[in-house]
Amino acid sequence: MEKRSFDTLIIGAGGGGLRAALQLSQAEARVAVVSKVFPTRSHTVAAQGGVNAALANVLPDNWHWHMFDTVKGSDYLGDQDAIEYMCRAAPRAVYELEHFGVPFSRLETGKIYQRAFGGQSRDFGGEQAVRTCAAADRTGHAILHSLYQQNIHARTHFFDEYFAMELVQNQDGYFLGAVAMNIADGEPILIEAKTTILATGGVGQLFRTNTNALVNTGDGMAMALRAGIPLQDMEFFQFHPTGIAGKGMLITEGARGEGGYLLNGDGERFMERYAPNAKDLASRDVVSRAIATEVREGRGVGPNRDHVLLKLDHLGADIVKKRLPGIRDMVMTFLHTDPADTPIPVYPTAHYTMGGIPTDRHGQVVVPVQQGAEEPVPGLYAVGECACVSVHGANRLGGNSLLDILVFGRAAANHVIEQLKEQRYHQPIPGDAADVALERLARWNRQGKGESIAALRAQLTKAMEDHCGVFRNEDVLQEGQQAVLALRERLQDAYIDDHSQVFNTARIEAMELENLVDTALATVSSALARRESRGAHSRIDYPERDDQQWLKHSLFSLEDLKMDYKPVRMKPLTVDSFPPKKRTY
Repeated sequence: MEKRSFDTLIIGAGGGGLRAALQLSQAEARVAVVSKVFPTRSHTVAAQGGVNAALANVLPDNWHWHMFDTVKGSDYLGDQDAIEYMCRAAPRAVYELEHFGVPFSRLETGKIYQRAFGGQSRDFGGEQAVRTCAAADRTGHAILHSLYQQNIHARTHFFDEYFAMELVQNQDGYFLGAVAMNIADGEPILIEAKTTILATGGVGQLFRTNTNALVNTGDGMAMALRAGIPLQDMEFFQFHPTGIAGKGMLITEGARGEGGYLLNGDGERFMERYAPNAKDLASRDVVSRAIATEVREGRGVGPNRDHVLLKLDHLGADIVKKRLPGIRDMVMTFLHTDPADTPIPVYPTAHYTMGGIPTDRHGQVVVPVQQGAEEPVPGLYAVGECACVSVHGANRLGGNSLLDILVFGRAAANHVIEQLKEQRYHQPIPGDAADVALERLARWNRQGKGESIAALRAQLTKAMEDHCGVFRNEDVLQEGQQAVLALRERLQDAYIDDHSQVFNTARIEAMELENLVDTALATVSSALARRESRGAHSRIDYPERDDQQWLKHSLFSLEDLKMDYKPVRMKPLTVDSFPPKKRTY
């Protein structure tokens, strides 16, 4: 098997991976980035609305207000030290992007344009803040392309269209790289590294209707699970309130930030009943539940009364074309209507994984030890949506995901740079370290007649949508867990279609399904265990938030489907903490 050696291996070429790679390459580390798609096709490219930073370019603002909104938005499950770190670092992160060449939209003064977004306030819960820095409605696209170009300039080494299969570690639990497969020819390669950073993104493909790219199959999370690392807070899956009804494509929160609003089948602006102050710019979990409730109670729109409308036509064609050009193009392509003239049919759609691989604020993967303490896993880091740092807690605020990948991508790289100073040489890799990956690859060499991968994946995504959606209860979650366990069992006997013309792609789809099944099990098991409603996790049978019993992070391990818990870090770095209180908008 071919073997290559680097200082750092980064798995995933989205914003988190590329921001870490750039920091490391500029520090003259030898960096390899493995990506199963060409880097600028990573899912960061789909982020629309913007990146949060208290620049105060439009209205007065400061990072402390941003921190309050993020803690409140997380339904008090976010770790307040990490949230303070992120919000304080936000302005610098945005100015760095500006210097990397990101073409932000501009105010007439020449400063970076900022728009209103949900869950944001001034003066600790007062009037609406204007905090989200935007490049029209293609902010992620602008950021990802700029970071990729900067990495090319910094001579980062890319393994494009390679699929990472398994992490490699020695007997002491030190992570030493990974085994990947070249998608073009199916050959495995061992990439040896002193440190490994997982930046593989989220797992939106768990649900049949979602906003995510087909590549978002939780590969990094599943690799960590199989390596014995628990996943944290997987029950908290964000449903974005405004996906195109029946299709799932994302309509950015920026559409409401520009002045759009929601209407039910009676022509009523119903958000005034659910969030009298913030209205259509309440937190995402609040708006998603409101839309689902309107439809469930018979006040939906359309022949089947199964969606609501997002109204933008009152803004005028000029604003829609200037501030929301990508949304207009998408709606015209998929619905054949112009949002400048006709309201958009919308319904909540699976969007973002708040949980993931547990890390500290330096991006180090951490695991629990005795007496509730944690210790870092040697040689392993995680950043972005596959990680849980946890700045999003039970619900992420719009505009904080791009901020998360930038701030913690940079923080992880800075920590790795210090580690590399102490570790000048590679540790020996055990002779059998790659065996698990090679067995997995060999298993999917078999073609024949049997259950097909595509059919099993369709059943999994339907099971998750039916049993682990916006509203949940004990019986439905138990059925969901049993359905996922049964699919996991059936996957052992599945075959690749013996008529498959694209064999390597078919093998990757099989391995992606293995990753999806494991992360689905983590998600539904964690949701079944948490008997309260908090943020995006809404239990009909336990409708209230329970801080006495459940102000804690969940940890799911694959071995025996074990659930464990650890405390939320309530103490910030330099300021007073924000204690839990009733969350209203």
